[in-house]
Amino acid sequence: MPSPEEASSLTSPPPPSVLTETSSTDPSSVPASFADLGLVDSLCESCSALGFKAPTEIQKQSIPLALQGKDLIGLAQTGSGKTAAFSLPILQAWLKDPKPMFALVLAPTRELAHQIANDIENLGKAQNVKAAVILGGEPMMTQAIALAKGPHFIVATPGRLVDHIESTTGFVKSSAGRPSLQDVKYLVLDEADRLLDMDFGPSITEILKHIPRKRQTFLFSATKTVKVDALKRASLSNPVSVNVVAKYSTPATLRQQYVSSPATEKDVHLVYLASQFPDESTIIFTTKVTEAQRLTFMLKELGFPVVSLHGQMAQPDREVALKSFKKGRKRILIATDLAGRGLDMTTAVDLVINFSLPQTPNDYIHRVGRTARAGRTGRSITVLTEFDIQDLKSIESATGVRMDEFKVDEPTVGLLKERVGEASRISAREMRELEKKNSRGKRKRMDGKGKDEADRDDDVKQAGIPTRVSGVGKKTKR
Repeated sequence: MPSPEEASSLTSPPPPSVLTETSSTDPSSVPASFADLGLVDSLCESCSALGFKAPTEIQKQSIPLALQGKDLIGLAQTGSGKTAAFSLPILQAWLKDPKPMFALVLAPTRELAHQIANDIENLGKAQNVKAAVILGGEPMMTQAIALAKGPHFIVATPGRLVDHIESTTGFVKSSAGRPSLQDVKYLVLDEADRLLDMDFGPSITEILKHIPRKRQTFLFSATKTVKVDALKRASLSNPVSVNVVAKYSTPATLRQQYVSSPATEKDVHLVYLASQFPDESTIIFTTKVTEAQRLTFMLKELGFPVVSLHGQMAQPDREVALKSFKKGRKRILIATDLAGRGLDMTTAVDLVINFSLPQTPNDYIHRVGRTARAGRTGRSITVLTEFDIQDLKSIESATGVRMDEFKVDEPTVGLLKERVGEASRISAREMRELEKKNSRGKRKRMDGKGKDEADRDDDVKQAGIPTRVSGVGKKTKR
């Protein structure tokens, strides 16, 4: 493993000894069942009980290499089975040496962290495997107690884990025989590109200083960027690369379309689309939290079964919203890019609507990747205004897919304008009331440095807007 000095900068030039990277075996020669991959019977039975009929491509290529003790870089689309690809080899190693704090998994968002922990516990249910979820927005003391009990896995967002490194007694170094970070045998960096996009680089650097150099490390990402390469150099040793996705690829079973709309008529075209697919499970993506809130008010006023998901919601509310969508009680989810990757929708998503274009082609791919998963068909429709033409061309160029136009019935759109206009005015009024309520109830977050809420996706965080820190004259970024 690299030394703490080597890990101190995620952008430093790579030492030659750490750069050795080989490719995985030819996928056509890889075994096609979980038992053939080298997994023990109990884990194969767990896979069967969870409905895993056969390993996915990333699992076929990753698991045998992981069982050989290799460090891994896994590149795969969301929904490809990455969680099982890293969890199963770690669980097999844990069965031979069942000790606490055996593995540490870092994830960019709270929802993904909860999902990973749930998947790990389900795969290790027969062995009573326990995973502690450590993330912002929840009490530090409760988490400290959970860590003191010695969970087998820790699944964390980096900012909150650093909080515990700095303040939780006995977490970094063992005292009186208590488990600590020094017991970690495996490190997983999941959604590594997203971790770095959210500026978690300094937190990851700090974490690397406090876990053993002698460990096995898995890095999984949907894309391979310059930042991901730097993280690879800082955290992995002689890694094997497994790539089962082309850059900027979208599922072959996904139909990608657009709807032309003047910027002033986006609301009415969105309502038209929602009306055209009354029975479809739908995610509507926006780039701003305030936009997600406003559209939720508007669609509720029009009688649509809708719920929202964004980083300014309290954690229990986020969990309730996601559950109601997954269970089908609400068929429309309005979300920021928080839900764009990593979340496992157990209920098939039929339609993705981009109410506003994402900032990058990569974000577009993760949004539309919520549908057409695991070989199912799906559809994405982007609401395209006169200001979005160049962005659309960039997305089409990156994906190699030309979108076709979803034809609308203009007379029907015209009939909707008055009612949608009234609902929009009501939603604007409710937004003003919400803003007043939020300003009255505003209070300081528990960590003035911002680490506690670094896994939020609010407007300030997404845009990198400079914010003034209380008591400090200069501006800084959250």
